[in-house]
Amino acid sequence: MTPSAPSPARIRIGSAPDSWGVWFPDDPQQVPWQRFLDEVAEAGYAWIELGPYGYLPTDPARLKDETRSRGLTVSAGTVFTGLHHGPDVWDRTWAHVADIAELTRAMGAEHLVVIPSFWRDDKTGEVLEDRTLTPAQWRDLTSQTERLGREVRERYGLRIVVHPHADTHIDSEEN
Repeated sequence: MTPSAPSPARIRIGSAPDSWGVWFPDDPQQVPWQRFLDEVAEAGYAWIELGPYGYLPTDPARLKDETRSRGLTVSAGTVFTGLHHGPDVWDRTWAHVADIAELTRAMGAEHLVVIPSFWRDDKTGEVLEDRTLTPAQWRDLTSQTERLGREVRERYGLRIVVHPHADTHIDSEEN
């Protein structure tokens, strides 16, 4: 039987690079990755997500050394996907996801956070596409996300969790 509410001893609170304003693998306006790790540890967190692939070291041995030396554990990897664009984006999406899933697994994490791509540009705010999906795009998003979940589980032993982020196509009850 599953308890209706998790016990306080089972709740894990962590953070991610985006809480430090990190959205890109390499941007001179973002805090350096060493500073992020130092500050997240100093703030009292024990768990972190990887954030954008390439921001933190992608060599598992180095990343383990860096996180362990600060008392940090990786809880999940993070990927942005444009799966609502249909099957034509699968190969490119999978290549990106596979790298992140491999690192996530190597770090001992169990989850891959999947965030549908933004409908606006991350840096300029320019609208890139309609914020509302068509029925066909919804079918593509759901079927491709289900496929992604199966592939990630079968190949890497990870579970995906879908994150309804602001400015994505699933950012509100209306979407």
